[in-house]
Order: sequence, then structure tokens, then C-alpha cells
Amino acid sequence: MKLTHARIERGVVSRRSFLRGVSAGAIASGSLGFTDLMSLYADDLRRQGKSLILLWMDGGPSQLETFDPKLGHENGGGTAVIDTAVPGIQIAAGWEQTAAMMDDIALIRSMTNREGNHQRATYQLHTGYIPAGGVKHPSFGCCVAERIGDAELDLPSVVSVGRTIGAGFLGVNYEPFVVDNPNQMPANITATMGADRLQQRLALFNQLEQGFADRGAVAAVRNQRELYAKASSLVFSERTRAFDLSEESAEIRAQYGENNFGQGCLLARRLVEVGVTFVEVRMNGWDTHNENNTRTTELAAQVDPGFATLVTDLKERGMLENTVVLWLGEFGRTPKVNARAGRDHYPRVFNAAIAGGGVRGGQVIGSSTADGAEVAERPVGVTDLFASLCHALEVDPTHENIATLGRPLKIVDGGTVVQELFS
Repeated sequence: MKLTHARIERGVVSRRSFLRGVSAGAIASGSLGFTDLMSLYADDLRRQGKSLILLWMDGGPSQLETFDPKLGHENGGGTAVIDTAVPGIQIAAGWEQTAAMMDDIALIRSMTNREGNHQRATYQLHTGYIPAGGVKHPSFGCCVAERIGDAELDLPSVVSVGRTIGAGFLGVNYEPFVVDNPNQMPANITATMGADRLQQRLALFNQLEQGFADRGAVAAVRNQRELYAKASSLVFSERTRAFDLSEESAEIRAQYGENNFGQGCLLARRLVEVGVTFVEVRMNGWDTHNENNTRTTELAAQVDPGFATLVTDLKERGMLENTVVLWLGEFGRTPKVNARAGRDHYPRVFNAAIAGGGVRGGQVIGSSTADGAEVAERPVGVTDLFASLCHALEVDPTHENIATLGRPLKIVDGGTVVQELFS
């Protein structure tokens, strides 16, 4: 699949060469202290341009009708299988374009968890934590943006095509910017006045708020000011054109798929290209308690071209090495088909697909039993997956953010890197 395109420049410059040249001499002369140097390295990390795109399959996709079919077993539900670009790896029919890109995609067929409730599992698969009273955890993507996002970027560092888990105690600076329809420019991102006049209004507004802050609402006022500052920066940014899919050719838009998910994938590519750190694209409808085969076939027809073309496009642009693409839902579906020709919730074993970020494609990690009821080899838990994403993005999973009431919480609490992904 060959794509033709016009590149959007990120406008992000690395300072590694500068650091290499000055660090040793500056430390030796005493002009640059250790703390200063670490600050420079931290800033350099933020400018490496690494990004994460989450393709979220809301509702829990059936592993047996996606990437772990059971041909010849009664639990297979009659799902046909197809060969992929990698000899020996087969996936379910309906994913032909993804199959063609299997050289760049790693499958995990041994994801396992305990949460079988949609809300709780969605929360956990986004944050790494189970819901806990009194603590609103930030999503993993927001945590990543806080660590490696470019603080000077005038676009939001976190964008979601569809509603998602928010920034929690990280605050408004990392709250997702939600795009309801990728085919339309987001509302209210065009300035209706000049920059000078807007700054005058903001200054007056800050004065009016100060009295409220002095009466004990410092945190609320600070969040409000940060939100207004981000909004004013956004409306005057030339990079907002990244949201305008009309700049893309009809050919490319058709290759991604002329539906919200496919166009969301195209938008995700455009956003990471200009420096956005985390983009989530959601595909609803995977809660297939009824007519599983029919509904999954319809969903796959929308997701398959978007997923495959995104990986292709990133690769051709030289962006796949620094961009992780994760296909995932909150759990899988039961091996046995129910009386309504559907499959029910099943967190015990499900699958995920990963490309980019140094992940070695063309391989399968773990396996399920012949009947699909259990993990047979190499179980991978939620924290293992998140630790692996941190490894790909060069983020320290043990970094602690300070939560409500001063409680420190790690980005990933436990888990080990799935080294096979990178070997």
C-alpha cells in the first residue's frame, strides 16, 4: 500500500548536539551545575518527538473474531481465518489490510485481567489502576504527555477523537482536547479578536479573579487561568490546520476509510506529526452480546483500513520508530457463543496489537488454549503492557505524581517489560 502525501513539519528542534558540546566543559568550569544539566536533559527528552496513538475498541472486542481465531474448534464460532504477510501467523477474516501489514505489527494473545465490568475495566485499561474512592487517576496517555510532551507546543498535548478518561489529578494542562467529529474543524478554535485585545481582556479577568483567589480559591483560579492561557494559545496557533482533513487528498482519505474511525486515524497521524504526544481514536460498538459475527464483521470493515493505513502512513513518513500504535479494548469475549449468537464479557484472556516505537513486528507474544478459555503461555497483565509502553516511549514507569492529599502514585505500579516485544 503506497501513500502519496504532503508532510506537515513538527517545528520541534532537538538540543542533543548542544548538550553533547557544552555539558562536559560547562561542568568542568563550574558554569553549569548538575541540576541545570538535568533540567536541560529533561527538556531534551520532551523534544524527542515520541508519541502514542491508542486505537480504543470500546465495548470489548472478541479475540476470536480479531487476532486469535480458533479454526476447527466449536468455540471458533465458524470464523474463517486468513494468512498474513508473516508465514505461520493467521488472523480472522475481515482484517485483510491489517494482515498485509503484519511485518510491522506484534500481537499479544495472552492479555489477562480480572475486571469484567465495562466502566471499571475501561478505567483500568486507561489508567493502570482500578477505580478507588477519592482518587481520580490520570489516563496513561496524560501521564506520558506530562513527562515527554513539548511544553512549548501551542496545541493540546492530549487529543481524543471521542470521549475518554481525563487527566485526573494532573490538572487542566493535560486534560484531553475532545474532537467529536474528525471530519469537521473543532468549534471555537478561531480567534474572533486580535491578540492584543484578547490579552487585555485576560488581564482584566485575572484582576477580577484575584479577590476570589485571596479568599481561599487559589487552586481553582490557577486552573482557570491555565485553561484560558491554553485556549488563547490554541486559537492563534497556525498548527490548528492539523485538524483540517480537507488538506489531505481524496485518495488518502479513502484509503483510511470514509468513516469517523478511519478519518480519526488520519487526524491522529496529522496531530502527532505536528508534535501532539497522545491521541486516542475510539471505535464504539464492540459489546457484542448479540449477533457477534455479524456485528464484528461490520466493525472490522471500518477499523481494518484505518489501522493498517495508519501504520503504513507512519512508516512511509519515517515516523513509526517514534510513534507507538496500540490497538486495544477493555477485555475480550467468552469462548462459548451464547444463545443469542453473541459472546459475553471475558477478561481472563484477550488480545492486543502493537506497532512502532521499536516494537519488533511480525511476531505473536503468548497464546491461549485450543478452546480459547485460558492463557496457555506467557500471560501479560495490564501493568506489564503499560511498563512495555513506557519502555518504548522512554518514560520512567516508576515516576511518582502527587495525587489528592499528597499521596504519591507511580505512572505504573508494578509490572515488567515484555522484552520479547523489543527483541
